[in-house]
Amino acid sequence: MPKALSHIALIVAHPTRTAHLLTDVFEDARILREEDPADSHPEVILALAGLEFALIRGQGPASRNGDHIAFAVTKEEQLACARRMDELALDYQMARGDTALYFSDYDNHVFELEVVED
Repeated sequence: MPKALSHIALIVAHPTRTAHLLTDVFEDARILREEDPADSHPEVILALAGLEFALIRGQGPASRNGDHIAFAVTKEEQLACARRMDELALDYQMARGDTALYFSDYDNHVFELEVVED
């Protein structure tokens, strides 16, 4: 039986660009391995929220379809991320009485910041 998530793999056109987007939005995101263009399977490995994200070079989804990755955050963390998105001129939407913030990367992957208070 599964114990926990091992990693999340996302297909993206430009792994390094997507990795920098995520490190700009999330102050705790860290690039663990840079993309090696000579690799037959070019990818960037990013640590975020206790998980590894494999950003693999390829063609991502053609459109958004409702699939998304949701992170539990405090209201303060959500607002801090929103400020960073404003500085990056990155579009986002608030929903559910401002308890959810949605944004997408360059390849139509949607991320949610859901306020969960302890």
